[in-house]
Formats: sequence, structure tokens, C-alpha cells
Amino acid sequence: MNSDEKKFVPVMITPFNLKAKIDFDAVSALIDFYLAAGVKGFFANCLSSEMYSITEDERLELTKHVVDYVNGRVPIVATGSFGLTLNDKAIFTKKIYDTGIDAVILITGHYAKVEDNDETLLRNFKAMLQLTGNIPLGLYECPAPYKRILSAPIFKTLLQTNRFVYHKDTSIEIAQVKAKLDILKDNDTLEFYDAHTPNAMYSLQMGAKGMSSISGNFYPEILVWMCNNATNPDKQEDVKWLQQELTRVDPIIHNAYPMSAKYFLQKRGLPVRTISRAVAVQLTPQQRKTLDEIHDSFLSWCERLQINPVHITDAIQH
Repeated sequence: MNSDEKKFVPVMITPFNLKAKIDFDAVSALIDFYLAAGVKGFFANCLSSEMYSITEDERLELTKHVVDYVNGRVPIVATGSFGLTLNDKAIFTKKIYDTGIDAVILITGHYAKVEDNDETLLRNFKAMLQLTGNIPLGLYECPAPYKRILSAPIFKTLLQTNRFVYHKDTSIEIAQVKAKLDILKDNDTLEFYDAHTPNAMYSLQMGAKGMSSISGNFYPEILVWMCNNATNPDKQEDVKWLQQELTRVDPIIHNAYPMSAKYFLQKRGLPVRTISRAVAVQLTPQQRKTLDEIHDSFLSWCERLQINPVHITDAIQH
């Protein structure tokens, strides 16, 4: 692999059937769609997957399905830090690693309470590392149960364990992102992904490995283009223009997410129902109208950037 390659890794949504059970056929169609768009990996069993609203068995079954269907074409990571105790978390980490994923992601907010200091966080991470052998791990500053942002010094300390190969950052603040990326300049083992689409151009130009944002559940082709071109000196005018457009619509697509993404994907022709376990309410007519307008914007972005939007019937394997 080219070490300079930038990658877009979607945080996968979970399609449900009319009985609110996981629709595995739709999951397969979604994987085909992502791959046709040019993604370079998958983050399964994440917040976008409604991981807190599915059972432990479903988390494992869903992740195993993704691994089997992808069949080695791109790397896959998935969240593993579930359970009441550190030992429970370690047991589930081993179970989800056994599905065949490349690394298990640990949620920073699972290793210290809101009121706990960083010493507690580091002590619990150290215990977790001892309980999980040599399993490759990742870090995710997940917004739930609460967002635990790692400071640059804590990030550096965790990197020095040589166990972490992946980091999904939700700092939002460019200065905090830069501080972590500066630490990574002499590190070639950890891949840094920014979750905040309004940071895309900046993070990629500062050295992030890629992006892993919810916007990829609406228009993955666009995020792939940004990853491929953010550092291309010949494309800077388009890069800056696209960043403005992505930033403009980003707050809107977060409304009623992941239902908003399911509606958008359905509009794009995917067999994804607007059924969610995490969001009970349906989209309002105004929300649907706004998403329809963003879909029009997406088509105009593709036209300017000469991107061919993924045609669903061509993408889905038969």
C-alpha cells in the first residue's frame, strides 16, 4: 500500500426490516455501494450502526456478516468495548476480534466516568491492554455515552504502548487535531481519521490518514474525492470550494440521524428502510424537503468535479 494514500472509511449504518430486525441483504447491498464509491475500509458496529440499540449477539452477527461479505477486499474495524467491567469489555473484544476484523476499537468514554481524571483513564486502558493479549486496537472519541476527548499528552502516552493502530478523532477543534497529528509525524503504525466533515480539507492536509464521518452515509463518492484530492496542488480551487459546500450542509444532515441517512440512501435507490431503533420519530416533511435539496446539491457537486455517482443496479452484486 502507498503510505501516502488517503482513505475514506465509512461508519456503517444498520438497515432494518419491517420487524426492526437487521436486514442482512440490505447490509450486503450497502457494502457494494460503499465499495463502488471507492471507500478503503469499513467501521462496523459503531454509533452510526446503532450499536447501543442492538444486542451483543446482533453486534457479533452483524460484524461477522460484514467481514464475510467484504471477504478481505478492504480492512474492517469494529467497536469492542462493551460490558460493565473491564473483564467484560476484554471478553467482548476477543469475541468481536474473532469475527475476522483487523482491529478492535475502544471507546474512550468507556474507560473513565465523566468526573474521572486522566490518571483513571490511563489506568483502565493499561488494564484493558493486559487483558487483551496482542489484539490490534483503536481509539474512538465517541459522542456516547459521553465524548471523552484525548488530550495530546494522553494520546501520546497511549501511542507509546504500541498497541494502537487506529484513531477516530472527534476533537472538532483544528488546534487539537493538529496537536495529535504532530505527535504522529514519527509514527507509521497508527492511522488517524477525523470524524468531523468540516475539518476534512484541513486534517487531510495536516497529515491525517483519512476521514471517517457520517457524511459518507449520504455521498461517499464526495468524501472519497476529497481524500484523493485534498493534497493535490492542481485541485486546490475545487478542494476549497467543496469544503465550503460540505461544511454548509453538515449540520443539516445531522438532524434526525441516522434516519436522515437512511432516507437519503433510499432516495439514491438503496433498499434501506427509514426504520431505526435509535430514533423513534419519523422525518418531518420539512426535513425530507431539506434532504431532497441536499441531494440536488450532491448531484451538482458531482457534475462540477466530474464524479460519476454510484448507480445502484451496477454496484450491487447479483
